[in-house]
Amino acid sequence: MEIGIIGLGDMGKLYAREFAKQGYRVNGCDLPEKIPQLRQELQKTGINVLANGIAVSRRSDLIIYSVEAGNMGKVAKECGPSTKAGAIVAGQTSVKTPEIAAFEKYLPDDANIVTCHSLHGPSVGLAGQSLAVIRHRSSDEAYHLALETFGALGSKIIEIPDYMEHDRITADTQAVTHLGFESMGTGWKNAGIFPWEDASYAGGIDNVKILMALRIYGGKAHVYSGLAILNPFARRQIEQYAKSESELFKLMIREEEQKFRERLLRASDTVFGTGDSPVLLDDAVMGEFRLGGERQRKPNSHLSLLAMVDAWHQLGINPYRNLICQTPLFRLRLGIAEYLFRNEGLLGESLDAALFDKTIRGDDLEFHSAVREWASVIGHGDIEGYGQQFDATKEFFKDRIPEGMKKSNELIRRLSA
Repeated sequence: MEIGIIGLGDMGKLYAREFAKQGYRVNGCDLPEKIPQLRQELQKTGINVLANGIAVSRRSDLIIYSVEAGNMGKVAKECGPSTKAGAIVAGQTSVKTPEIAAFEKYLPDDANIVTCHSLHGPSVGLAGQSLAVIRHRSSDEAYHLALETFGALGSKIIEIPDYMEHDRITADTQAVTHLGFESMGTGWKNAGIFPWEDASYAGGIDNVKILMALRIYGGKAHVYSGLAILNPFARRQIEQYAKSESELFKLMIREEEQKFRERLLRASDTVFGTGDSPVLLDDAVMGEFRLGGERQRKPNSHLSLLAMVDAWHQLGINPYRNLICQTPLFRLRLGIAEYLFRNEGLLGESLDAALFDKTIRGDDLEFHSAVREWASVIGHGDIEGYGQQFDATKEFFKDRIPEGMKKSNELIRRLSA
C-alpha cells in the first residue's frame, strides 16, 4: 500500500514521517519551488518526494490532502481527476464542509472518501492523540482499511458519523475556543501589558490563559482563520459569545448585581449540573506554569470564562459532549471554566471583582473591545483582516512565544496524564 501526502507543510511532514516509520511507502509533494528543499530534507526518511499532486494521486492508494482549507477547492480541482482507481481520499482540514464539496466535485466516482482531522497541532506527537475519522462515501472494505492504516500511527481514533456533525462540534471546540484566547492576547496587546508581569493575572487559571494564548499566537493565522470563517456553524456560536460578553460587560459597568449573578448562576446550573464527568484540572500543576516571577494574586473578573459559560447556556450546548472532538486547548478551556464555576469561593470573588473592582475595569474594556474586533472580522469573512490582526498581536508577544510554546506543551502533558 502506498500513501500519498499532498502538501508537505508542518502537518503533512509529520504524517509522512510517521507513516514512513511504520513501513509504508510514502509519496509526497508541495509547491514546485519547495520540491528541491524537501527532497534534500527528506532524503534519508524513505519519503518519495514527487513533482506534483497529480503524480502523487496517480500512484497512491490512500491520498491525504494536507493543504489550507481555503485552497482545498483549487488543489482538488488540479489533482482530483488523477486519483488512482478505487483509492481512499482524505483531507486534513479542520473544516469539512468546503473540503467535502471539493471532493464531491472533482474526485472520480470510484474514489472512496474517508476524511480525517488531527485534533492537535504539529508540535505534538501522534501517539495517543485524537484523530477524527469521518466516513463520507466508501465501501466497507475501504473504510476498514482506512481505520487500520490511521490506527497504525498510534492515534486515538474517533469515528464521527457525519461531516456536518464534525463541523458543528469543532465550531465550539476550536473556533470559539480560539476566539476567546485570541481576544485575551489582543486585549493585552492593546493595553500594552504583558500579563505575566501583572498581579491581576497571577494564579493557576491565568497561567493557563496566558500559555494558551501564546500557544495560539505561536501558530499560523491561516489555520485559525479557516476554522472560524469557513466553518458554517462557527458564525452563530461566535456571534453568541460576543453577545454574551457584551451583555455581561454592560451589567458589570452598571453594577446590576442581582441580574448579573442570577444570569451566571443559571448558566452554571445548566452547564455544570449535567452529571457529566468533570475535567478536574489540578490546581497545584496549573500554579507551577507561570512565565513571570511569583506574585501576590489579586482578584480577577475572568470575563472571558463568564462569557463562555453564558454562551454555552444560551446556545444549549453541553461542552462535555463535545469532548469527543476535544483538542488540548478546548479541554483546558473547559477545565478552567469548570474550575472557576465549581469553586464557590473563587466564583464569588470573581463576580465581586467583575462588579465592583474598578482597578481591573480597564483590562475588561480592552478584552470587550478585542472580542468585538475579532467577531467583526470573522463575521465579514475577512481572511486578510484576520491575518493582519493575528500577526500584530503575535509581533507584540514574539519574544515570549517560544517559551510559551515549550511550557504549554509540558502543561498539556502534565494535565493530560
